[in-house]
Amino acid sequence: MPLSDPLSITLKLGNHILPMQVERSDEYVYREAEKLIQSRFSYYASKYPHQGNELYLKMMALDIAVRLKRMEMEQDPAELEEALTALIGEVEQSLR
Repeated sequence: MPLSDPLSITLKLGNHILPMQVERSDEYVYREAEKLIQSRFSYYASKYPHQGNELYLKMMALDIAVRLKRMEMEQDPAELEEALTALIGEVEQSLR
């Protein structure tokens, strides 16, 4: 799928440079993702010195994936719907 408004950017992921074409409207998201990756990579590199970039990248990827899954689980629409249904029931009961 061709990009409608492409922008060439270069991201640093760990010690790797990655040239990319992204939508101009997505540049901020990519830059923020790069900051997150660099932050977690630096954290693991300082916590476990001399273990190698590949291990830091794997640890960083796992770290970010776990955070993403936690966020997905916290925002489960079924749980929200259930809580809202219970709350509506309580409000209706108190109005009777």
